[in-house]
Amino acid sequence: MSETQTTMDLSDQIAAELPYLRRYARALTGSQSSGDQYAVATLETILQDRSIFSDPEMTIKVALFKCFHAIWASSGAPVPAEGESTLARAQQHLASLETNTREALLLATIEEFTIADIARIMDVTRDEVRHLINVARNDMQSAISGRILVIEDEPVIAADISSIVTELGHQVTGVGRTRASAVELGRETRPDLILADIQLADNSSGIDAVNDLLKEFGEVPVIFITAFPERLLTGERPEPAFLISKPYKEEQVKSAVSQAMFFASTETLKS
Repeated sequence: MSETQTTMDLSDQIAAELPYLRRYARALTGSQSSGDQYAVATLETILQDRSIFSDPEMTIKVALFKCFHAIWASSGAPVPAEGESTLARAQQHLASLETNTREALLLATIEEFTIADIARIMDVTRDEVRHLINVARNDMQSAISGRILVIEDEPVIAADISSIVTELGHQVTGVGRTRASAVELGRETRPDLILADIQLADNSSGIDAVNDLLKEFGEVPVIFITAFPERLLTGERPEPAFLISKPYKEEQVKSAVSQAMFFASTETLKS
């Protein structure tokens, strides 16, 4: 196989993992644009040096995330100032957290890396990874509670999500099964967080429902749930900073809610 063909194969493999790197980066920074800036910086670094992908002990995805983490850690894991009021508060909160706790939790829950893989990504021991995840979970339990609007048309899923967030100490203000009902519930009680499915009962859009509410409320963190996260992570339009995949796990919902509540801004989507 020629060197050119090998390079093309590697590029294709990296491209296949990019949607998940974007998701992780956005969850760390709290916004699409900030997260994507770090993803772009990662790709630029890889163009200069691809040697990390020659390590036989790491998959392409682990090597990609390891490269990202090196850039993130070297920059002091900052939150770029977009919307000074909310992200400034997040910056203050970040300063009080133990280094790498949020990163370890997201890698384990949202991205579903193994402890061994996270240790490779962060260049720490497996015991250190377990410690970081435990600290992050304890931080979540002490987080400030808030009001959460659930937009989900499947009753069983809606009940499960409501139970999970209630156990975290949050109040569910209502469950909207359609765009119209979700907007009505949101207007009745302004939520601190919206947790929304994409496809709703009457074939209306959860994205449209969220956009309707954001036009009225302005800054409200949003988590989207979808069976096809890569469709919302193309980079071709405004996309969610926070999203989890179906079928989800309880720890994924808890982690996503914790990260979303950490910030207080989200960008409007266009359906």
